[in-house]
Amino acid sequence: MSVRDLTKTYRMGDHEVRALRGVSLEINEGEFVAVTGPSGSGKSTFMHIAGCLDRPTSGVYELDGKDVAQLSKDELARVRNQKIGFVFQGFNLLSRTSALDNVELPLLYRNENSFRAGERHKRALAALDSVGLGQRYHHMPNQLSGGQQQRVAIARALINEPSILLADEPTGNLDTRTSIEVMGIFQKLNKEKGITVLLITHEADIAEYGTRLIRFRDGRVVADQPVLHRRNAADELAALPPPEPDQVVTA
Repeated sequence: MSVRDLTKTYRMGDHEVRALRGVSLEINEGEFVAVTGPSGSGKSTFMHIAGCLDRPTSGVYELDGKDVAQLSKDELARVRNQKIGFVFQGFNLLSRTSALDNVELPLLYRNENSFRAGERHKRALAALDSVGLGQRYHHMPNQLSGGQQQRVAIARALINEPSILLADEPTGNLDTRTSIEVMGIFQKLNKEKGITVLLITHEADIAEYGTRLIRFRDGRVVADQPVLHRRNAADELAALPPPEPDQVVTA
């Protein structure tokens, strides 16, 4: 992933808002990059462009050596569906749909429609197992804790085996312990599967789970450096007292 002189300008009535002002950087395969900055710094705008959810006003964005601006709408949709996994702060689960069916959704949007129901179930169960929720596949979102819902969202992001995982404030709605658990999943996916992780966060301590820190301010990159004292989620969880039993709604 490479961007050069990236700019993004929004028009709001008679005013222009310059969200990005000439951003240039490269993110290599297998990195765990944390992007931080205050509200309005441009970090979320950068993530939306990196995820092919928006286009820059000017500049070049190359993904796998291809200029994203040259891709058609169908090609962009294919990249979003198969190459990039998305995890958001709000989970974005369908409330009347089980964890299993929520995880299966991206497979239903694949143009080639190559997966039969049995194969979709098998892949969704494997994704849920990878985040520790294999036994909760039949539960609805309102029967799961916030942390469990975020795990479902991560499993959904993994169902198409993406090479890049984009996470926008994934711990914003979670307590401390659950935040560490979620960051542990990201660290494991990065280390064991080689998935490139791009984490957007305003929390300095959450950024320390990454290997590289990029700081935005006023639409520009003002710092780009290795994380010197990286946190290890597995070690932190081992040092915590046992968790309280999950409270699951059964009605």
